[in-house]
Amino acid sequence: MTAFYYICPKQYFMKWMSTKYSAASFNVAMLLLRVGMGVLLFPHGYRKLVEFSARKDTFMNFLGLGSTTSLILIIFAEVVCSVLIVLGLFTRFAAIPPLIGMLVVVFVSYNGDVFGKGELAALYAVGYTVLLLVGPGKASMDAMMKK
Repeated sequence: MTAFYYICPKQYFMKWMSTKYSAASFNVAMLLLRVGMGVLLFPHGYRKLVEFSARKDTFMNFLGLGSTTSLILIIFAEVVCSVLIVLGLFTRFAAIPPLIGMLVVVFVSYNGDVFGKGELAALYAVGYTVLLLVGPGKASMDAMMKK
């Protein structure tokens, strides 16, 4: 017998190797994803909000909207939508603006450099895509409003 057998009995090992999951573990995972995505993106938007007057003329002009309008839209995506996502309120709709913002960062600002400078934005885009497709889970304001 190996030491692994005594440390990790077969039934526990098989549970960790299983592709099955419970509703509770799914909801906890979605809560962690929501809170993690929202809390980690919020400071980026807050910094832009605080430095608004300094950035408004030099921010990237996306789709010819103007630097100030583009900055306002990304602040909305990173601040307001982050708060909504953490709360689990209108989660699927709130995931769309940051997802678009992260895709713009990856494909416009960093020219599709997904494995280089755009890697962090690409990771955010994946997380927001999951939230858009799957929803907030039961530990959310969306779920409470449906009861």
